[in-house]
Amino acid sequence: MSTLLDVKNLKTHFFNNDKVIPAVDGVDIKIKKGETVALVGESGSGKSITSLSILKLIPSPPGKIVDGEIVFNGTDLVKLSENDMCHVRGNDISMIFQEPMTSLNPVLTIGEQITEVLIYHKKLTKREATRKAIDLLKLVGFSRAEEILNDYPHRLSGGMRQRVMIAMAMSCDPKLLIADEPTTALDVTIQAQILDLMKELSVKFGTSILIITHDLGVVSEIADKVLVMYCGQVVENAPVDDLFTEPFHPYTIGLMESIPSVDDDSERLVPIHGSVPSPENFPKGCRFAPRCPHAFDRCYHEMPSLTAVDDQRSVRCFLYDDKGEAKT
Repeated sequence: MSTLLDVKNLKTHFFNNDKVIPAVDGVDIKIKKGETVALVGESGSGKSITSLSILKLIPSPPGKIVDGEIVFNGTDLVKLSENDMCHVRGNDISMIFQEPMTSLNPVLTIGEQITEVLIYHKKLTKREATRKAIDLLKLVGFSRAEEILNDYPHRLSGGMRQRVMIAMAMSCDPKLLIADEPTTALDVTIQAQILDLMKELSVKFGTSILIITHDLGVVSEIADKVLVMYCGQVVENAPVDDLFTEPFHPYTIGLMESIPSVDDDSERLVPIHGSVPSPENFPKGCRFAPRCPHAFDRCYHEMPSLTAVDDQRSVRCFLYDDKGEAKT
C-alpha cells in the first residue's frame, strides 16, 4: 500500500506572553491508503492538537505550526494557502469531532447541514444534494432517512447524531477520515455499532482513518497500527497486535495495566501514579521519568530519541539501546 499521509517532525507551539508551549513536539505519523491508525494517550498528551494541526485548524494566534511537514497525497499541507486548505478540508480530509451535539448547528435541520457540504464541495444542485443526503443517511444505518432530513440535532440521540456526523464526513468520499474520540459519551452497545460502521465504510470506500482516543478497547477493535503519545511526543509506534501482546514503553505498559480485564482475578487496577504535566512545565529529560517506575539518572537529564526496534516498531526509552534491543 502506498503512503497517503506522512507527517514529519511536526511541531505546534502556542505562544503565551513570553512563554513558548510545545503542545506537539516532533511528531511523525505515516498512514497508508486504506489503513486505520490510532493515536492514543491520556488527556493532555497532544492528540487533538496533532489532528487539528493536520487540518491547519490551530487558532493563530496563539498557536502556530513552527516546524515539520504534513505531506498528504504528495502535497505538503503546511505550505498551502488558507483558500487551498478550504478545498482539502471536508473534501479530501474529513473530521468527526468529539461531541456531535456541539459540532452540529442546532438551528439547522440535518438535511440542511448535509446538503450544504455537498453543494459547496461537489457543486450539486439542491435536488441532487438532497437525494445524495438521503443515500448517505441510509448508508450509515437510518431506515427512515427522509424523516431524519427534516429533524433538528436535539431530537436525535447521541448515537444518531454521531451517525449523522459520519454521513457528513463521508459525503465527499474523503481519502482520509480523522475521528476525534468518536465514541465518547456513548454507551457500550452504541460504541460498538459506530466502530463497526467506521470499519465497514473504510473497507467499502478504501478510506484511511486516523482515530484519536484514550480508550484502548476502541483501539483493539478498529486499528491496524497504534501510536502512543505522551507530552506532545510519540513514545511508541507498533502494529496493534504487537502492542497488545508485548508493549515496550513503560507508559504503554501502564496504560495496559490500568484496563480492567474479565480474565484477571485481582481486585484492584494498577494506576499510573501522577498526572500528565502541563506543556508549560514539561520536565527536563524524558517527560515520563517522574511517573516511570524504571527511571534512572540519565532519564532525568537527557531526552531519549524514538529508536527503531524492528522495521515496524519504535520506542522512545533508554531501556532500549541504539539497536532497539531491550537492556536487562
